Amino acid sequence: MDPYDTEGDESERPLLRRGQDDKVERAPACCSARYNLAFLSCYGFFVAYALRVNLSVAMVDMLNATHHASPNQSSSVCPAHPSPARPKHNHTASVYDWDSETQGWILGSFFYGYILTQVPGGYLASRYGAKWLMGLGILGTVVFTMLTPAAADLGPGYLIAVRVLEGVGEGMTFPAMYAMWSAWAPPMERSRLLTISYTGAQLGTVIALPLSAEICFYLDWTYVFYLFGAVGMVWFVLWAVLVHNKPSTHPYISEKEKLYITNSLKNELSTTVSHIPWRSILTSRPLWAIVVAHFSYNWTFYTLLTLLPTYMSDILGFSIQQNGLLSALPYIGCAIMAILGGQLADYLRETRQYRTVCVRKAFSIIGMIGPAVFLVATGYTGCNYTLAITFLTISSALGGLSASGFNINHLDIAPSYAGILLGITNTFATIPGMVGPVIARSLTKNNTIEEWQTVFYISAGINVVGAAFYTLFGRGTVQPWAVPRSYTEGLLVDSQ
Repeated sequence: MDPYDTEGDESERPLLRRGQDDKVERAPACCSARYNLAFLSCYGFFVAYALRVNLSVAMVDMLNATHHASPNQSSSVCPAHPSPARPKHNHTASVYDWDSETQGWILGSFFYGYILTQVPGGYLASRYGAKWLMGLGILGTVVFTMLTPAAADLGPGYLIAVRVLEGVGEGMTFPAMYAMWSAWAPPMERSRLLTISYTGAQLGTVIALPLSAEICFYLDWTYVFYLFGAVGMVWFVLWAVLVHNKPSTHPYISEKEKLYITNSLKNELSTTVSHIPWRSILTSRPLWAIVVAHFSYNWTFYTLLTLLPTYMSDILGFSIQQNGLLSALPYIGCAIMAILGGQLADYLRETRQYRTVCVRKAFSIIGMIGPAVFLVATGYTGCNYTLAITFLTISSALGGLSASGFNINHLDIAPSYAGILLGITNTFATIPGMVGPVIARSLTKNNTIEEWQTVFYISAGINVVGAAFYTLFGRGTVQPWAVPRSYTEGLLVDSQ
């Protein structure tokens, strides 16, 4: 047993020096700077994910009509669900003769840039502040998104380069935001604030998928990139004006809220990040527990994100263009459960009847094994469309609970280095986005229900393994290498 592991003391002292924190009076949530930050960052992640997924819809209109089937044709396993015919508007945007391999490279190129900046993003945010790293990361993604039509005209190589650069910019956003929350989120409000913040990712997916299809129909595919880019520009202006790195530098925060945040965090944050304990970080079992859980959860998430439209079209007979709401339902469920789960998780921790580690593990188990069960069940619904959509929605909704589990745990074990830790775990968690859909597509060449059952079993199995590993090795207290040395020594004396 690690002598620095003080998990056993958490029931009596779930936060470091709980007695001092008890004296801090909570500042109201309404109109507070920390909740303003939560909603602005939610808007930011909405933009980030809208820009990430809109190409998959626009691609349909970017291709020469001879390269994909007519909307009236159906090769689905189940009877098709035709929508009322609508006259096709005259479009002046260019179309391209890209084969399926080229399309695959274009759609997957984002992740090759995204994986490069995870760890550097966390490191730079810890050293130089998260505000501008987050802001400029999304601004870069916005700019390159608006250049997408011009790049496509120049050739697929240019479009791939633009998508890689979008990934580079967006790869810094999650680590930067974790670094920002390390200074802004009081320990007992972490689940609430972070789930509000990261629900933007789900909303971006929910809204961008059907809305991109409508923009393509009524205008043309180029406007998908121009309009979402404009929404991103508005976000950047608000972010630049209203957001500050720390409560101590915020000019409009109330003194009561500033004291509440800084006093609740003063015993958890290292006084300096000039020296980063890389060896301790990379050999930390609690960190690797999060890595495995994050990788496992994302395998299912990215498989569904990229292949759900395919499953609905090829098996169930639905088209994402015709039924945008049906494709969005799983993400709506995930967003709702993430927010509700955040409220419940912090309530359970505030009552002090449950240790932080118990809450994180319970939410991770439900948020990973629950989706696995309903994902497997989906494969046995046959052509019962209602039941299939219901099971897929329940699966994704339960997955939203993991946002209050392993997903926030970085801030529990090392708030000073949360951005770096998120960069490390998200690097591994990006790999499923690169290989998971490729493997799933190679297993479903004939688009039979049996092949899709295999895909669902693989995703479910990986989820269960991740949940089990995190349950064994996850922790809920600040690790000794993440706090000032003088205080760590005091903690060891106290716990002996």
